[in-house]
Amino acid sequence: MSLSQPINTVLRKIPAWTIYIVCAAWTVWMFYLGLTGGLGVEPINALEREYGELALKLMVVGLLVTPLRNWTGVNLLRFRRAIGLSAFFLVLAHFLVWAVLDVQSLGRVWTEIVKRPYVTVGMLAFVLLIPLALTSNDLSIRKLGAATWRKLHKLTYPAAVLGAVHYLWLVKGFQIEPLIYLGVIIGLVALRVKWKQRSRAMA
Repeated sequence: MSLSQPINTVLRKIPAWTIYIVCAAWTVWMFYLGLTGGLGVEPINALEREYGELALKLMVVGLLVTPLRNWTGVNLLRFRRAIGLSAFFLVLAHFLVWAVLDVQSLGRVWTEIVKRPYVTVGMLAFVLLIPLALTSNDLSIRKLGAATWRKLHKLTYPAAVLGAVHYLWLVKGFQIEPLIYLGVIIGLVALRVKWKQRSRAMA
């Protein structure tokens, strides 16, 4: 018996909605820490960073679902929708903390988007995620058709790359962590494209 079989047996017992609960609870907890001084002397910046980093991590996990199944047999496919929607929720929370608590002005929000390239890139990633979040349901799959739905959800790839670029551009000085995120995401996207090309060649 392969190691993936007992892991998959355990995973089948975990409801997908558990991810939503854990993500929501963590988001509220971080906000509470920000309100009560638990995130240091710059709680708004810290909160933006915490939400954004976890969103990027979840996007990486979402991209890993298929390679993980192909390489190890561990099947997280039933969790992929919850992972993706949780990532979007955190990106939205990241944006709202920045726009409402940090910038505090609709006019300034637009100015920041236009003038600061790292904000422009981050906003573009956010916009690309919106149609994915809105169509991450069975009704949309039936309305759009499976083929069209799959094509639409390929926006995940540029959104993830742009999110990593936003993070890399945002940090001050040379830091290895943003480079790791960018490298991993580009690698996973390239691997996905390679698999698609191989599938077409074999068809």
